[in-house]
Amino acid sequence: MVDIEDSLAQLIHGTDEVLTVAALRQRLQSGRPLRVKAGFDPTAPDLHLGHAVLLNKLRQFQQLGHHVLFLIGDFTGMIGDPTGKNATRKPLTREEVAVNAETYREQVFRILDPERTEVVLNSSWLQDLGAEGLIRLAAGHTVARMLERDDFSKRYRSQQPIAIHEFLYPLIQGYDSVALRADVELGGTDQKFNLLVGRQLQEAAGQPPQIVMTLPILEGLDGVQKMSKSLGNYIAIADPPQEMYGKLMSVSDDLMWRYFDLLSARPITEIAGLKASVAEGANPRDVKYQLADELVARFHGTSEATRAHEAFVARFRRGQIPEDIDELVIAAEGGDGVPIAQLLKAAALVSSTSEALRMVAQGAVKIDGERLSDPKLVCGTGEAHVYQVGKRRFARVRVEPA
Repeated sequence: MVDIEDSLAQLIHGTDEVLTVAALRQRLQSGRPLRVKAGFDPTAPDLHLGHAVLLNKLRQFQQLGHHVLFLIGDFTGMIGDPTGKNATRKPLTREEVAVNAETYREQVFRILDPERTEVVLNSSWLQDLGAEGLIRLAAGHTVARMLERDDFSKRYRSQQPIAIHEFLYPLIQGYDSVALRADVELGGTDQKFNLLVGRQLQEAAGQPPQIVMTLPILEGLDGVQKMSKSLGNYIAIADPPQEMYGKLMSVSDDLMWRYFDLLSARPITEIAGLKASVAEGANPRDVKYQLADELVARFHGTSEATRAHEAFVARFRRGQIPEDIDELVIAAEGGDGVPIAQLLKAAALVSSTSEALRMVAQGAVKIDGERLSDPKLVCGTGEAHVYQVGKRRFARVRVEPA
């Protein structure tokens, strides 16, 4: 027999807020499998470790016998979630959303149990809502209520534009909960307003209001902003094993504990023991190996994690240049060579030429293992060379005449 209080403690652990704990306890006591919803707008092709924080909690519900509704917001994705944005977000096309949604389907079962997961697309009911239904939905909410949202109120006060369709996003997300008769909805702390709208709409539709469960937002590799594909500070769950391993090892020693707390399946007492060992003088790098080993094994298997670990040690601790790098050919347009900043950008080692110049100035760029100091270097045509930026970005590049 399932112990309700034990289940409740497991589900609450790691959350930021549960509205309300009493309601969740009551529904667990009903004895029926709960319908647990989380929505993911397919605005980028990859799920990342920031998404995994929610997916891990969904998996926990499944392990306790509950039914997960993995909602792909193919309809809302074309609107664009305004949460946390300081400018109107450009909507995606139907084709872009469809492609991204398919990758979500392929990736989500790296964490969730297929037997207890129902993948749903909100276009299934929102396309049939129609203009009349949308107007009726909007009639129940005021502009003043919408401006209670922190991001909307900041933009309004600073006289930045807020498009009308952005006001519709929380309503449509909330209507998803009505259509699915959700018992529980999970979301990041930045989604609380939208999740509460779902409760209101369910009550208006005569349904018991869903329990709202918010989870902490995982910071990206920069340690500052939330993990995001658009910000380039993410680790995709579909990243190749060695790339994922390298990214995890690049996380700062302080941020490492945040990743342990939000992503590791280790008991709290074990994580506390690791923290204590570092405080007593253990090398944080060795503890970080354990984090990278665990997470890469989760998404790629133990053998791949072992190979990634060994490759990382060989590459970075011993200063070796990896051998398995595909060769990239860059044409020297209008000259005999390519400026180093332009080459690094073309090889996707940096995001911009200004970043390239900054990395050269910091001594973070090497060619065939030798540190580069000349930001005006022109890379000539001929043999291929291995270019390195930072500790983990490599590319073998050959410049050819145009």
